[in-house]
Amino acid sequence: MAVRRCLPWPDKRLRIVASPVEAITDDVRAIWDDMIDTMEAMPGVGLGANQIGVMLRLAVVDASTERGQVVLMANPEILHSSIEPRDHEEASPNLPGVSAKITRPRAVTVRFMNDQGDMEDRDFVGLWSTSVQHQIDHLNGKMYFDRLSKVKRDMLLRKAKKVASS
Repeated sequence: MAVRRCLPWPDKRLRIVASPVEAITDDVRAIWDDMIDTMEAMPGVGLGANQIGVMLRLAVVDASTERGQVVLMANPEILHSSIEPRDHEEASPNLPGVSAKITRPRAVTVRFMNDQGDMEDRDFVGLWSTSVQHQIDHLNGKMYFDRLSKVKRDMLLRKAKKVASS
């Protein structure tokens, strides 16, 4: 297990749709272990594998207050989203020093392959829901700031560039 380096924006791999996982293997479990270590070191509430340069549809999420409740997901897909919105300040270790308020559905139902290789449907609400959606965006080659208007996105990226150069 190890803390992995997060790719710095604008690394092209952050814009590539990650490849599906065929089966849960020891290699996949080792990647998940590194992802958990990396997420905890940030500290964060989730991580997509492509954020650390692994181009597989793998995500880890732990939005629990006491930690240690991590959900391991392969090939996550949203089956249903609530109509009720939720705003949350989002950020990414791939673009440190900046964040933005993003509006997403308050709850989602997600289907994924779990660590046993079984398909599972699970409901996520609140911060859990936000984090799962954020990670699925990463796996689809999208960043949280893609959900901002062009003006807000450009301001955020300019600020990030200033933070990085200071």
